[in-house]
Amino acid sequence: MPTIHSPTSLRWSDLLHPIVAGLISVIVNYGGTFILVFQAAKVAGLGPELTASWVWSISIGVGVTGLLMSWVTREPIITAWSTPAAAFLVTALATTPYAEAVGAYLVSALAFVVLGLSGYFERVIRLIPAGIAAGLLAGILLQFGIKAFGGMSVDPLLAGLLIATYVVLKRISARYAVVGLLVLGLVFLLSQNRVDLSGLELQLAAPVFTRPEFSPNALLSVALPLFLITLTGQYMPGMLVLRNDGFKTSANPIVTITGLGSLLMAPFGSHAFNIAAITAAIATGREAHEDPARRWIAGVAAGVCYILVGVFGVTLAAVFMAFPNTFITTLAGLALLGTIGASLATALADAKVREAALITFLAAAANITLLGIGGAFWGLVIGLLAYAVLNGRMPWSAQPGAIAAMEKG
Repeated sequence: MPTIHSPTSLRWSDLLHPIVAGLISVIVNYGGTFILVFQAAKVAGLGPELTASWVWSISIGVGVTGLLMSWVTREPIITAWSTPAAAFLVTALATTPYAEAVGAYLVSALAFVVLGLSGYFERVIRLIPAGIAAGLLAGILLQFGIKAFGGMSVDPLLAGLLIATYVVLKRISARYAVVGLLVLGLVFLLSQNRVDLSGLELQLAAPVFTRPEFSPNALLSVALPLFLITLTGQYMPGMLVLRNDGFKTSANPIVTITGLGSLLMAPFGSHAFNIAAITAAIATGREAHEDPARRWIAGVAAGVCYILVGVFGVTLAAVFMAFPNTFITTLAGLALLGTIGASLATALADAKVREAALITFLAAAANITLLGIGGAFWGLVIGLLAYAVLNGRMPWSAQPGAIAAMEKG
């Protein structure tokens, strides 16, 4: 289980930055990728009640698990729904009955519980060199940094204002750059009537239980891909984000707890939730707080926001989705600049690993998709193979007893 640290005294000045970091991670998640959930629900033919239940189950599940783990570990454990899995379900639910899909969700979640209890995932994470891990993270986040400036082609006034604000605030008060960016961006959008909330009605969401059904077809075509996609596309980079920023909480309880949460919420529509990767980097780096010991507050803040969205179901999710796409992408990219820079610095610091780390960075940035598995996995595989060729051995062969420890379990 994670180490429980003794509580430390908090001042009001300690709360602002991590709370804003948690809020930004939530805005980016709902505004950037949650549309996939609505698309999958539409493909599955779900009505408003079942769709709202899906939003409720995944938001409450993500919020509760992230809040509790952040509070207990005193580390920013940000959880999120599986975005690559949601993209996969947009096509998979077209041919899979919804009740069978729910059964597949349960099987996939149970597999994560077993994986977490086994302890093997944490051992695998520890065998990856820091330079390779940093290169992978930088490659994953690179597209977000590029999109921050790509918005200049689509909405030059909004994107230009945000970029200029970020640079000026970094010069005047680096600590308040992201906070000021969020506030000024929201004020600008409201003053320009760019956010239309007139049609929204605040309504409580009601969970709807769906009795799961099991079939060999759903197990092979939904459960297995769901497990593999979430493992390689979310858990692996998510844990590397934590490690890259110096947090040491074991992966085992994280996988177990999020797996249990997914198991409980699956009958209400939740496809899978897990440790976050990209949005977690907003809360785990220096932008959240100069002191790493204070960044856990961002995990609690994000959890509270997710729970509020879950309570009000589709309503608040629609609020986040009402923001212009340029605002979401530019905000996310600028908030991640510090993490991208620090990751590149770590990746290139060790001359012995530099070449393999650079290859990992470029392979991850290319976002290769093969066999239904996304770029994070292939970037890691290519980087490790490059390391083996360049150094004449795999990284773990340099660690005495590493393989024996894995086999011993």
